[in-house]
Amino acid sequence: MNVPLPKSRLGRGLASLIGDTPSIAPRGPAEGEQRIVGTDQLRGGRFNPRKDFREDELAELADSIRSKGLVQPIIVRIDPDNEQMYEIVAGERRWRASQRAGLHTIPVIVRSLTDKEVLELAIIENVQRADLNAIEEATGYRDLIERFDYSQEQVSEIIGKSRSHVTNTLRLLKLPSGVQQLVQAGSLTAGHARALVGRDDAETLAQKIIDDSLNVREVEALVQAGPIGQPGSTARKVREKDPDTRAFEKELTDALGLKVEIKRGSGESGNLTIRFGNFDQLDYIRMRLTGMTE
Repeated sequence: MNVPLPKSRLGRGLASLIGDTPSIAPRGPAEGEQRIVGTDQLRGGRFNPRKDFREDELAELADSIRSKGLVQPIIVRIDPDNEQMYEIVAGERRWRASQRAGLHTIPVIVRSLTDKEVLELAIIENVQRADLNAIEEATGYRDLIERFDYSQEQVSEIIGKSRSHVTNTLRLLKLPSGVQQLVQAGSLTAGHARALVGRDDAETLAQKIIDDSLNVREVEALVQAGPIGQPGSTARKVREKDPDTRAFEKELTDALGLKVEIKRGSGESGNLTIRFGNFDQLDYIRMRLTGMTE
């Protein structure tokens, strides 16, 4: 099934997401041809940096699509290998979830795009939606640089991230494959992993981070202490806490409903850290500390 849709402004969502960067590469008209096509006429994008489609996320999205339908059209182009098919440029997860939801047709916007533009759009859409893990993001950046001779500065302009972010993300590809897999699985954060770049014992350290639930600062201290098992290494001291300190942390964490951490200093000194995830939680901390009720 291949039914054109009436002209509308549906195609402007991703275009506005991308921003105006004509000095880097043209992207063609913001509006493409809007159609309703069969889900079996689509295939995953060959340039999509996203490789991991979590079953639980697909199931949740499929439930939403069953309830509300597919609200945002998928961006596609005519498949270069088969003119009767479409290659997905942006929205592969929505397509997969739509199939799970039992949809036989979905709305798409068909655009005429080069391979370079397809890769740009795929990375931009996924990065802006925070759909990529750090390794997938790094791989997408590397593809832009190696396939299309982009500089890191150009990548940062296109993606809308700082040059340092692009550089630090690319460094993750220097890690052993085993550590990269832990990042992809969500067992290690990008911050944890960056501290391990260049370490011969990166895989051993990665497992210790997971086993001991180390935060990024503790990992940095562990790395500075030298290889695990080296004579004179102070690595073991990084996580040592007496039972009273752990109990105090738990009591405060339970009372606030927020993560509380205590770091002992010299003598009786130390630091107490309260972690918050958003400004509402920060305001809650302020009210608790000042005794305010509103």
